[in-house]
Amino acid sequence: MTAFDPASVSRAQDGDTDARDGLLAAITPILQAFFRSRIGGSPQADDLVQNALIRVHRGLDALQNPARFKAFAMKAAVFELQDFYRGRYSTREALFDPDLPTPGSVDPEDVALRVDLEDALATLSEHARTIIEMRELGYPYSDIATTLDTTEAAVKMQVKRAFAKLREVLTSAVVAFALFGAAL
Repeated sequence: MTAFDPASVSRAQDGDTDARDGLLAAITPILQAFFRSRIGGSPQADDLVQNALIRVHRGLDALQNPARFKAFAMKAAVFELQDFYRGRYSTREALFDPDLPTPGSVDPEDVALRVDLEDALATLSEHARTIIEMRELGYPYSDIATTLDTTEAAVKMQVKRAFAKLREVLTSAVVAFALFGAAL
């Protein structure tokens, strides 16, 4: 009998904690190898393993075909990796490194942090700022278009143009700062 034997999966689904623990223990090294091969041996890889195990644990009762347990667990891992790549994943615990600046600190040498984003946004039209703000708040293009009584294609084009203008304004501000220093 293997660790992913359908009988073991069925017992775990029926509430056998030993069977559930055995399944999770057996899938852990596979998940570790999966995440480490994609993002390296960082602490985030271990966190992603734990998150995938939680997904497997919570969703095990919904698994209809016990013979597909490994595929089910790997699908949970893929979802966790997608969340990580999309930026929806954040560590719950900040690790302190005394050699790195603390998050949110401002190093006077950092040119990019000296650029005022509010000034850059002020160069956009009110309509473009509204679209960018709604997009940042997570509204899909279709909802923005409906709210502003325009087409989705027009909203997408406005976002593209707004980002191009912001890129231009911010780049020129960084270049000016680099050339003329803090005198600006």
